[in-house]
Amino acid sequence: MTDNRKEHLKKVLKPVHLWAIAVGLVISGEYFGWNLGWGVAGTIGFLIATLVVTIMYVTFIFSYTELTTAIPHAGGAFAYAYRAMGPIAGLIAGYATLIDFLFATPAIAFALGSYLHFLYPPVSVLQSAIVFNLLFMAINVWGVKESATFSVFITLLAVAELLLFMGIISPHFKMGNYLSHPMPFGVSGIFAALPFAVWFYLAIEGVAMVAEEVQEPKRNIPKGYLYGIGTLMFLALGVMILTGGITDWRKLSNLDYPLPEAISIVLGKSNGLTKIFASIGLFGLIASFHGTILASSRQVYAMARSTYLPSFLASVNHRFKTPHWAILAGGLISFIALYTGTTAQIIILSVMGAVLMYMLSMISLFVLRKKEPDLERPFASPFYPYFPAIALVLSGLCLVAIIYYNWLLSLIFLGGLGVAVLIFMLMGKHRVKIMDDVLLEKAAVLAETE
Repeated sequence: MTDNRKEHLKKVLKPVHLWAIAVGLVISGEYFGWNLGWGVAGTIGFLIATLVVTIMYVTFIFSYTELTTAIPHAGGAFAYAYRAMGPIAGLIAGYATLIDFLFATPAIAFALGSYLHFLYPPVSVLQSAIVFNLLFMAINVWGVKESATFSVFITLLAVAELLLFMGIISPHFKMGNYLSHPMPFGVSGIFAALPFAVWFYLAIEGVAMVAEEVQEPKRNIPKGYLYGIGTLMFLALGVMILTGGITDWRKLSNLDYPLPEAISIVLGKSNGLTKIFASIGLFGLIASFHGTILASSRQVYAMARSTYLPSFLASVNHRFKTPHWAILAGGLISFIALYTGTTAQIIILSVMGAVLMYMLSMISLFVLRKKEPDLERPFASPFYPYFPAIALVLSGLCLVAIIYYNWLLSLIFLGGLGVAVLIFMLMGKHRVKIMDDVLLEKAAVLAETE
């Protein structure tokens, strides 16, 4: 532990970087994955699920920002749950967050491979996914400022392309298409579609994991979150509704590349613009792929620094000031998932980790309001206690729905959590006090901002 503290993460990120990271982490959700929700709910059923999830995320982000600015720690929910409820809660929150980000990465890698396969059929989906993994692990090792600057560039391109996409297909929108087979599975389909609606916004909370690398975190983190969620709400609803009205939506409900296919329906597959659009579409996927590697590595780093994971994972590269071993460990998990799972399965596991983490974060907020009323809160959750309560209830609803419709994946997720808790307790980690370390690290972060 002593050697790891000789090197610190650099504080170089500004609001524009945070907006880019927030939107970039999530924007692939507008490019693929969400359309799988149509297959279990229909267009109107999925729209209802998306509106419920949008309410959940708006209330969650306004509440989560209170925690992020009060405790600017790279561990995110892990640090909040530990401080509020102790070591076991910290472990569960850390496990959930790791699953959230570590499995989002291979899901996006699959989509990247599928987009390339759409453009060049001889290219293997799996091989492309592995190459992208290796390339962006290297970029993230290179340096956080360089990778964050890349995020700004690539995210701006991704947002521009989605606006272009909506502009091209909107003249071809027909309400009759959108309302065809609106809820083929009834109310139950809405619940089954919740994890795919979460995919529209999943990972925006990853901004918390670069909190220690932000200049003036108390002022800049809220800006990054709030601008980010506003951008994503507009893009998610626009892309989903317009795409559902250009053809029989069932043609798009099981693809990993729904937007290029939608453009090809409107313009024709032989049209040069179709190929150009699919090529540019890679930018949106790359933005999220890059961001999830960044966020997951900081979670691994934070948990290792607190001795919840092997300590070598907390090493910071002397030259680049990045947690290189944490980045490599995340890449290994991604490779395993690519070889063993499907896109839908990986998305569901990632979402399951996310909603459990959301629940623990909201519970931590309530506990800390009672336990530490004098804690400095530069950004207080508006409409407290209603916003965090709504986020908690809707997150719980999503988790129940995921477990009900995906019991085998849920057993894998919960089994992994059970093994982690058992090992944790057998090693006596639940008796180790790390909160003093967390407080010292926070004090160091704040001192560097002054």
